[in-house]
Amino acid sequence: MVTTAPVDTPITRDEDVAGWVRSLGLGPDGRSGLVDVHVHFLPDRMLQKVWAYFASAKEHYGYDWPIHYQLPEDERLARLRSFGVETFAPLVYPHKPDMAAWLTGWALDWAAEVPEAVPTATLFPEESVTTYLGDAVERGARLVKAHVQVGGYDPRDPLLDPAWGLLAEAGIPVVAHCGDGPIPGRHTGIEIIGEVMDRHPRLPLVLAHAGLPDYDAALRLAERHPAVRLDTTMVGTPFTESFAPLPRDWSARLAELSGAGRVVLGTDFPNIPYAYWRQLEAIRGWAAADDRLGEPFLRSVLHDAPAEVLGLGPG
Repeated sequence: MVTTAPVDTPITRDEDVAGWVRSLGLGPDGRSGLVDVHVHFLPDRMLQKVWAYFASAKEHYGYDWPIHYQLPEDERLARLRSFGVETFAPLVYPHKPDMAAWLTGWALDWAAEVPEAVPTATLFPEESVTTYLGDAVERGARLVKAHVQVGGYDPRDPLLDPAWGLLAEAGIPVVAHCGDGPIPGRHTGIEIIGEVMDRHPRLPLVLAHAGLPDYDAALRLAERHPAVRLDTTMVGTPFTESFAPLPRDWSARLAELSGAGRVVLGTDFPNIPYAYWRQLEAIRGWAAADDRLGEPFLRSVLHDAPAEVLGLGPG
């Protein structure tokens, strides 16, 4: 039972999460749960390859990355539900041409069978990109994943320009992993995606991992473009602080970020090397560190802002 304000109540284990979430009174009815815009569910063969990659993370990143929720799909869904996750976006992403269309189809079909999941899509620079994205929008896609690091493509590629335009016109948000963390890619860097935003300023862009490790550049881009939001994925957790620490004035910078709902919950579940509660504890700590944030900030980040991103109506 929570006896103090949620912003003052640390979370120390997964079993604490659901009660803490209920104590916040999220959503218009005061009884809603978390809305997580950055979760991964993939075709099983592809997921096994992803987990094998992380099993060798020391070779790639220089440090271990043990998957905390390496569980069968039904158990992963049960864990999310046990945390009080009401809605989530299952994200998929290709690493080569001719993958994005079938992955998008898989994601749309999968979400149709899971009540908490919203329909999502992905993309790759190829001639067919507007065809399958257009079809996905027709089928109700609410979010698109762009993984610049894994895909190894330049988001400024002319083949993608009509796709960005299509999504901007439709108001479909894009969660873009475009920062240089955990390791730089050929075309990562906030300044590069910034050129896309300069060309398509109405594109609802969500910077995955808050642009990690260049949080300052991510905040500057969000200030320059009101359509840009930051997601919290892995940000501020003890694991990430070891190689991409937040600036000391992070909470103050968030409080000064103009416009409402500019930060949204993302976690990277299940591919995280720690328990889910640690992400929520990091966000709680930001809210507690600056009087301008507090519980209104928590409610916005954990429900209202991501609900708006996913087109679920007002918080």
